[in-house]
Amino acid sequence: MSQSTLPQSILNICKTQGTQLAFADSSGAGVTFAQALSKSIFLARRLQPIWKNLDHVGILVPPSVGGALLNWAALLMGKIPVNLNYTLSPEAISSCLEQCGITDLIVSGKLIDRLKLELPVTLHRLEDLAVKPTLVEKAHALTLAKFTSSSKLLQKLGGASAQPEDLATIIFSSGSTGAPKGVMLSHRNIIVNVQQVSEVYQFTPSDRMLGVLPFFHSFGFMATISGPAVIGFGAIFHFNPIETKVIAPLAEKNQITLMIATPTFLQFYLRGIKSEQLAKLRLVIVGAEKLPDRTAEAFEKKFSCRPVEAYGCTECSPGIAVSDPQNTRPGSIGRPLRDVEVRIIHPETGETLPNNTPGLLLVKGPNVMKGYLAQAQKTAEVLKDGWYHTGDIVRQDEEGYLWIEGRLSRFSKIGGEMVPHGNVEDCLNSLAQQESQIFAVTGIPDDKKGERLIVIHTANNELLEEVIQKLSSAPIPNLWKPKSDQFLSVPKLPYLGSGKLDLKALQEIALAR
Repeated sequence: MSQSTLPQSILNICKTQGTQLAFADSSGAGVTFAQALSKSIFLARRLQPIWKNLDHVGILVPPSVGGALLNWAALLMGKIPVNLNYTLSPEAISSCLEQCGITDLIVSGKLIDRLKLELPVTLHRLEDLAVKPTLVEKAHALTLAKFTSSSKLLQKLGGASAQPEDLATIIFSSGSTGAPKGVMLSHRNIIVNVQQVSEVYQFTPSDRMLGVLPFFHSFGFMATISGPAVIGFGAIFHFNPIETKVIAPLAEKNQITLMIATPTFLQFYLRGIKSEQLAKLRLVIVGAEKLPDRTAEAFEKKFSCRPVEAYGCTECSPGIAVSDPQNTRPGSIGRPLRDVEVRIIHPETGETLPNNTPGLLLVKGPNVMKGYLAQAQKTAEVLKDGWYHTGDIVRQDEEGYLWIEGRLSRFSKIGGEMVPHGNVEDCLNSLAQQESQIFAVTGIPDDKKGERLIVIHTANNELLEEVIQKLSSAPIPNLWKPKSDQFLSVPKLPYLGSGKLDLKALQEIALAR
């Protein structure tokens, strides 16, 4: 059980691994752990007048060296960094700011100019904050970093009072089914989760992780902000996860060994990265959506590294279960992490179900959130006696492996029977034999049967006709098979910034048509 905090972890790792690479990015920036510490101290001192009276501090910066140092500076100051989702609407971002009481927001100038966001707070450009450090500032930061004890340094910066159970960050849920909620994660939540995942995958200081997940994504924060602080591996950032013309040479230059991604991202890497550019790759962890066998096989054939699935949610810091590359089960999300308890219950009766029976997954462990920010009722709905109700329908086999059957909100009750959207999607995409997902399923009200399925797709007419024809003999129940008039064509499927399908947008498209 972790008795440390993220500020303490940052100082410990920077003082023991000073010459090792901490962060690099596609702009050409790169810093060792010793440099990362002195630069974080420099930023912290410049931020003091801006953040003086704030507990929650807002950050709107893409994955980058500057963004990582900004988060470290906030933690060293004893502040609670809130990395905002810049793919949300201005209204949703404003709601997040209001919930946290944020009045001053640190932004990437390039990003804010491109997005043309107008927000009801004072904006401070990171580029301006970091520009032209004076010789006195440099010397002061370097002296504090090299010659001041960890305890005294944290006292000077403000992070000395933080305790393991205190709030470390607030991450707003992706909002795939509704408005984002502020998930409150403690230092203990995050540090334990890094350690839990590392025990399975054996992270070492010699590893280099490709950081393409945004910091507002719970896996991005845990792996590429906190991972380097707790384990000491390097994180290599690029802000666009599908821009392979930049990612490929960046990965080759930095000899990437670890990658966290979604199956959708892997499709781009298969097409846009040469095998020799990922020659050092030893581990690829994917989540957010089901990993198709054809994608895993194609990736392994090209890069000699088979992707493995992991499962988690923002409320669990985020890791719950991971697949061990040495002992996987095709289609499984692996086994629960150390100290993570799981229960599978009947969604309506609450009865604990036997092995191999799908039911609602409950999770308890040291990585489970403190709750939702200022939303006691919503917290009580999902946190009961320490058990977090995930909303996912899962089964567990006799060996402890978990298998996702679908999300409770992704079932339609048709004629009294529960029809899983994910299984119908898997069937349709398998029949299409395309590299990427082109079919997505949602449900809308139906006067006769309660609900009916609607398939949103990007297939051309010829492929659609072929899939509908094959569907008649597909090995799924007839009730699950959409009729030809239940297919709606769109230019592209809607995705959130986290890489997940935007389920709310899918249903809105279906209802509008």
